[in-house]
Amino acid sequence: MSKTKARQVQFVARENAPERLVTEAEVLFDEGPLAGTKLVGFCLWRSPEGEVYVTFPSRAFGAGNERRYFDYLRAVDGTAEPIKRVKAWILEEYRKGDAAE
Repeated sequence: MSKTKARQVQFVARENAPERLVTEAEVLFDEGPLAGTKLVGFCLWRSPEGEVYVTFPSRAFGAGNERRYFDYLRAVDGTAEPIKRVKAWILEEYRKGDAAE
């Protein structure tokens, strides 16, 4: 488990996981109104090329004949930068823990 300011990332191994699933991740909150809660559903996957990437919790829904996803974690201003920052933070915490093992 890694600690950064008022939040932590905890990585959770899953038995019988899909082949490319590296690990699941949870963001735990230590301070403020979210203290004592966690946001679950983050996953780290390995691409066929070997790169590790993060997916966020989302819900699938149908829109006509199309399947779309409603992401539970979104930027307040609607830009991609805050989401990229969270993904980079989760990957950095994973790599720190992976290097320590």
